[in-house]
Amino acid sequence: MPLKSEKLFDLMTPFLAEKGKDLVPKIKAVYHFAVIEKKGGPVVETWTIDLKNGNGSIKKGAEGKPDCVFTVLDDDVIAMANKTLNPQQAFMSGKMKIKGNMAAATKFTPDLLPTIPKL
Repeated sequence: MPLKSEKLFDLMTPFLAEKGKDLVPKIKAVYHFAVIEKKGGPVVETWTIDLKNGNGSIKKGAEGKPDCVFTVLDDDVIAMANKTLNPQQAFMSGKMKIKGNMAAATKFTPDLLPTIPKL
């Protein structure tokens, strides 16, 4: 069964094409999103979001060395994109694990994710 967040990450390419050139100079970091289906479960898929180079990019899979890795539930990625879950609250409540540069982690806000159109 495909992850719900797959649709979100598919929307990142046009989102970065439109906003990436403004975001890259502000963020200057590469992130890995390791998505899991249930708490404590294995990573199902990883996406690399590069907000350090060019106009930004997204690739399926763990590419290169990230500044920060977020391990997060599929449903919580969607909640962050829909701005119903704050990434800092997700981390503090144990819903999201963060490895790497905490300064880079704090730069990643829900505004860096496209909104998912309601179906």
